[in-house]
Amino acid sequence: MAKLTIPAEELVYGGHAACPGCGPALAMRLLLKGLGPRTIVSVPACCWTVIATPYPTTALRVGMLDNPIEATGASISGLRAAADALGLKDVTIVGFAGDGGTADIGLQALSGMLERRTNAIYVMYDNEAYMNTGIQRSGATPWGAWTTTTPTLGGHRGKPEGKKDVMAIVLAHRPVYAATLNPAFPEDFDRKVERARDLVGPRFLDIFAPCPPGWKFDSSETIALGRLATDSGVFPLYEIVEGRLRITRKSGQLKPVAEYLRAQGRFHHFTTEDEETVQRQVRADWDRLLQRELEDLSRPH
Repeated sequence: MAKLTIPAEELVYGGHAACPGCGPALAMRLLLKGLGPRTIVSVPACCWTVIATPYPTTALRVGMLDNPIEATGASISGLRAAADALGLKDVTIVGFAGDGGTADIGLQALSGMLERRTNAIYVMYDNEAYMNTGIQRSGATPWGAWTTTTPTLGGHRGKPEGKKDVMAIVLAHRPVYAATLNPAFPEDFDRKVERARDLVGPRFLDIFAPCPPGWKFDSSETIALGRLATDSGVFPLYEIVEGRLRITRKSGQLKPVAEYLRAQGRFHHFTTEDEETVQRQVRADWDRLLQRELEDLSRPH
């Protein structure tokens, strides 16, 4: 029998309010498995406040604080200062925010938390739109994607802008650790969470979090879609420690991006030319990532 590499302890209660196949729910479950029970999570207005805290219940077996959508970075800075004042050095402080509450409304607080060198982990679970309030586009919504505010009828072609590169913004602040994670690869996910947990200083985790109703795919396909996202190069897996980048999954030849796009209703209006446009961008981004890794590996340690 194969040895289990993922911690067995469950810190998310069953029976919560997430949709079937919810990527953010999988993200939270795996995150807390890696962090353990000595964790306090601060969550802004987002899907997870609805999932976890319908009064008077909670879905988490760890401490959880609700905060305003723009304030996650400030909230975890305050929690860290309070924990330190109380002598609680073994408590991990985590902000767990969606892409809207990170890439857009909460960006200033995230920047402040990183600049202050807060000893905490900021997690962005990226479901690429404001899902809790009705699938509106966010800065992290990909180019061309359908949302309720970027329609695909009456001559509209989905979101006209590209996806905001939040990781590049974060890396400009020089965190001690930053990584991309995908619940479809739980061993890689857990290893990165445990590494982040054991470091001191500002850390950032970008988690791929598919949303079945928002992305228009069957809820049974969340893991398959997650694997396809990484193996096509749309969401590569890597980590950056002290400025050095390492890609943590290379599957040889990348799968065609069209396979990923065609698996989701939010891209059903795409033409072959649209798919080719996305393919060129993904290939260019992947090549830059490979070059960055090669440059970092060539640097003396």
